Amino acid sequence: MRAQISVIVPTLNTEATLASCFGALMEGLDAGLIRELIVSDGGSEDASGAVAQAWGAQVVHGPASRGGQLQRGVAAAQGEWLLILHADTVLSKGWTDAIRRKILDKETASWFSLAFDQGGGAARLVAGWANLRSRMGLPYGDQGLLIHRDLYTAVGGYLDQPLMEDVAIARALRGRLTRIDAQAVTSADKYRQQGWLRRGGRNLWTLVRYVAGTSPERLAQAYRRET
Repeated sequence: MRAQISVIVPTLNTEATLASCFGALMEGLDAGLIRELIVSDGGSEDASGAVAQAWGAQVVHGPASRGGQLQRGVAAAQGEWLLILHADTVLSKGWTDAIRRKILDKETASWFSLAFDQGGGAARLVAGWANLRSRMGLPYGDQGLLIHRDLYTAVGGYLDQPLMEDVAIARALRGRLTRIDAQAVTSADKYRQQGWLRRGGRNLWTLVRYVAGTSPERLAQAYRRET
């Protein structure tokens, strides 16, 4: 049986984190689960593309917009299942066993529990909130998404928008999201640089504004000014 999963990673100047992200995926390759790795680049000015190719990834190019990048990545994918990951996400050891159980159910999509690569009370608080939010049906992109291609198509896939594309697809999948019994370990660098409470509060305010109807384009402009 041919490997079922296409892994899709959007990139934009993420050279520094790709090796760790891809290294954790080798477990899935060895287990015969991963069919291909697709990197959808949004115009990186660093060596993201070269690093991806060195790891055997197929690289597709286009404008910087996470939703649009994910659309292009999915369009290039050939696997029955799609696993979407951020470039600074490292899956915890043993994730393949948890994934095997999930790919028996084509009617639900799944997310990983969030953890940070640096500990402390603030990290545990932010991760705890993220996992609670996810259990309520709203996981973010840094928790990954495993979804069958038919379900992806049925809910309309990712929208071509610069921000909140993960929230949009999670809302479309409401009632059909389950937790994978493994962790997505993400970088804490931006939280440490900007402050845990400040960045966490800004993310929550961005979500509130989006749900209230503010356009993703306007939110993205404000997001860039504050980072």
